[in-house]
Amino acid sequence: MMISILVFCLFVSRFSGIYGLSMNYYGMRCPMVEMLVRNTVNRALDSDPSLAAGLLRMHFHDCFVEGCDGSVLLDSTKDNTGEKDSPANLSLRGYEIIDAAKDLIEDQCPGIVSCADIVAMAARDAVLWAGGPLYDIPKGRKDGRRSKIEDTRNLPSPFFNSSELISIFSRHGFSVQDMVSLSGAHTLGVARCSSFKNRLQKFDSSHEVDPTLDSTFASTLSKTCTAGDNAEVPFDQTRNSFDNSYFNGLRRSAGVLSSDQTLYSSPRTRGLVNAYAMNTARFFFDFQQAMLKMGLIDVKEGNQGEVRQNCRVIN
Repeated sequence: MMISILVFCLFVSRFSGIYGLSMNYYGMRCPMVEMLVRNTVNRALDSDPSLAAGLLRMHFHDCFVEGCDGSVLLDSTKDNTGEKDSPANLSLRGYEIIDAAKDLIEDQCPGIVSCADIVAMAARDAVLWAGGPLYDIPKGRKDGRRSKIEDTRNLPSPFFNSSELISIFSRHGFSVQDMVSLSGAHTLGVARCSSFKNRLQKFDSSHEVDPTLDSTFASTLSKTCTAGDNAEVPFDQTRNSFDNSYFNGLRRSAGVLSSDQTLYSSPRTRGLVNAYAMNTARFFFDFQQAMLKMGLIDVKEGNQGEVRQNCRVIN
C-alpha cells in the first residue's frame, strides 16, 4: 500500500507546472479556496447524495468539450445556444453548488479563482464524499469564452461500442485503461430510459432484446421504462457510493447502457473490467491517474481565458 501511495505521489508531481498549473496555485492569493469548495459540496451532498454523480459528470462533460474551461456552466443567450442546453447535457445537475461555492470564494478573494477550477475541485470532493479515493489536482485553469451546442457532438454516446469509445478517448490522449477506469464513474448516478431503451426493443432478426443483457435484468428495465423515457435506473446497486459495484454488474450482464456492457463484451477491455471487479484498490488508483489526465484536457492559460465573476456569463 505504501508503494502505491508513493507511486501516485510521484505521478501527481509530474503535473505541477504543466500549462501553468500547480497544486498550490492559490496558496498565497486564496488559501481558503479548498475548504470553501469542500464545505459547500459536503453540505449539498449531505442534503442530496445523488448530486455527487451530477458534479462528477459535469466535470467530465466540461473537459470533453473545449477542454476543462467551465464552458458547460455558461447560460445560453438570445444569440447563442450553449453547451448546457444540448440534449446530452440536459440531465446535468449541480450548477447551484458551483454558484454557491463561487459566491463564497468571490467574497473572500474576488477575481482570483476560476469557475473551471471550482468544477474540478467539486468533482474531486464529490468522489471523496461518496467513498471514493482522495486525490489532489493541479489548479490555475482559466475560464473559456466559447460555449456552443454543436461542440457537444464530441461527447461519447451511450450507444457507442468499445471500439468507438477507445477511439474518442484516444483523441484526448487516454489509454484503454484510462477509458475503462473513467467509465467506472458510472458507479454513481442513474441512466434515463431514453439512453438504453434501444436494448429492450426488437434488437435484430435473431433477438428480441440485446443478447448481452441478462434476461431478468432486461425485464426489470422494461418495467421501469413503462413510465416513459425519463424514468431512471441506477447504473449499479449502490447508486450513491463510489465503489467497484459497476464492474461487478458488467460481469453479470447487468450494464445499463450499451456503452457500459460493451466493456465486458469486448475482449480488448474485458480483462480490465475483471481486474477492477476483483480489486477495488486497483480501480481507485487507475481512476485517480485518469482523472488527473482528464483535468488537463486543453487547459486555458494566460490570455486564452479569463476568471469569470459569475460562472454563468462571460465577463
